Amino acid sequence: MPNDPLDTAQPATGKAYGTGAIAFHWTMFLLVVMVGILGLLHDDWPKATQGFWINLHALLGLLLWFTLFARLLWRVRHAPPALPEDIGAISRRFSSPVHWVLYALMFFIPIVGVVTFIYHGRIFDFGLFRIDFGVKKSRAIFGPTEDIHGYLAYALFALAGVHALAALWHRFYLHDGVLERMWPFGGRTSKPEGRHTSAR
Repeated sequence: MPNDPLDTAQPATGKAYGTGAIAFHWTMFLLVVMVGILGLLHDDWPKATQGFWINLHALLGLLLWFTLFARLLWRVRHAPPALPEDIGAISRRFSSPVHWVLYALMFFIPIVGVVTFIYHGRIFDFGLFRIDFGVKKSRAIFGPTEDIHGYLAYALFALAGVHALAALWHRFYLHDGVLERMWPFGGRTSKPEGRHTSAR
């Protein structure tokens, strides 16, 4: 079983991820944090500014969605490094399913969020231009989708939290170098990711 959903038959020779993969990973981490905070504070914004913050939440959610696609396309063309040989069977077994679920949640949550946003009768304001779908507010639609959006978001936060705790476990208890493979601040002595020659 591959170590990651988009692992290729020929992993890169280095032990750490390359600059591109690390940039995508931490960019998406920051976007999830920002979108999550804005979502959790949804009902706490003053009425006068609530529309602005909800619009910002929606725009950052869309940015996360497109960044996910860019990351997946990057992975198709850049092979990840192989896991260290001393990684245990449990970590190898759960690495791929956890990443698949994380990617799936980050794919579906913005879609449900956009449906909710539109059927709230809201308008996407991108600053330089606006997109108005002309859809009337419908509680029959945005009510259920808003709940689904929230439940999926909580699932994402929970799984991402477990993922982060597992990385810290590898770093501070197992000392096996798993976290260092994706860490951007030094400690990486391996070569950047290479390009694979065979496609799946």
